[in-house]
Amino acid sequence: MTEAATGTGTRSDPTATWRDEGARSAVDRWFALYPAVALAALLPIGAVTPLFPVEVGVATFAVGTLVVGMAHGAVDHLVPLRAAAGVSVRRSIAVVSVVYAVLGGAVVGAFFLAPVAAFVGFIALTWLHWGQGDVAALVVAGVDHLPTAAERWLSLVVRGGLPMGVPLLAHPAEYRLVAEWIVGLFVVDADAAAAAVDPLFVPATRAAVGGLMIAATAASVGLGYRRVRAGASRRGWLRDAGEVGALWAWFLLAAPIFAVGVYFALWHALRHVGRLVLVDHRAATALGAGDRAGAIRRFARDAAPLTLGGFLVVGAVGLAVPAGVAAPGDVLAVSLVAIAAMTFPHVAVVAWLDRRQGVWRPGAEREA
Repeated sequence: MTEAATGTGTRSDPTATWRDEGARSAVDRWFALYPAVALAALLPIGAVTPLFPVEVGVATFAVGTLVVGMAHGAVDHLVPLRAAAGVSVRRSIAVVSVVYAVLGGAVVGAFFLAPVAAFVGFIALTWLHWGQGDVAALVVAGVDHLPTAAERWLSLVVRGGLPMGVPLLAHPAEYRLVAEWIVGLFVVDADAAAAAVDPLFVPATRAAVGGLMIAATAASVGLGYRRVRAGASRRGWLRDAGEVGALWAWFLLAAPIFAVGVYFALWHALRHVGRLVLVDHRAATALGAGDRAGAIRRFARDAAPLTLGGFLVVGAVGLAVPAGVAAPGDVLAVSLVAIAAMTFPHVAVVAWLDRRQGVWRPGAEREA
């Protein structure tokens, strides 16, 4: 059975809307540009959040996850169907289900066996994935100052490192608290959990992360400017540099849990939703015609079943952890472990989509 047979899309050219300039422009505007402006407008609020109780950040993260964060990966089972010709509904769902079961199960097992190493792995994986998502968004926006794979990888390091690395520089105490909450789910002795994460927060670690982020940002912005001097669009480079500057400010000023919660929902998740709209012919056509509500309804309908499944995964992890769940911090920690379990297979699906759409082969993205 194909998607055409089920009435959920057009299979004649599964990448037509990815290459369509009108659809790409609409997706970029509504799912990337306007949300970026909104996050920048929230900077004054972010700046005062370190004065708030940490529970405010936990509540913000929970709302963001509930509203859009969990849903953004809940259409993965349809990605092969919509992004490649000749893939049936059954095969698309079966392959993605196996990927999720195997890789997600491995992540949960890693937390039980080596929680500190699993936490570090989760940070590294999220760094990779959030950078991956922003590079794809820049491709959708049509910037031309990143003409090589190496420059796009450098942009990935910067974009993914902003939410994962910068809070470690500005707010190490709250960052450490999250690490202790997560490790504490699997190490019942609180003192032992605190001691286990000590090496992650020594000055040398923070200095190394800070040095990497500053050097990578300077190199990425500088190389982009050289491309502008050689003829690349100044507007695209200014957009890129402006977003990087806004994210530096956001994660330096805002309390980490609050900052990541807002970023996850307003920035990363929405950009990926926009990308999924582009590979859904009917949703992209509706968006291009100005029917934003129709495009969102289609996505929400497709994402609803597995969004609920994601919350069931959170519940299952909460029931399984040795220390139990007794406080708001425990709820956040359980949610993050469950999100880690879903992130690993999600990254695999997105990497396949990147390859299919030529994100890491500059010049090929419009020929996918």
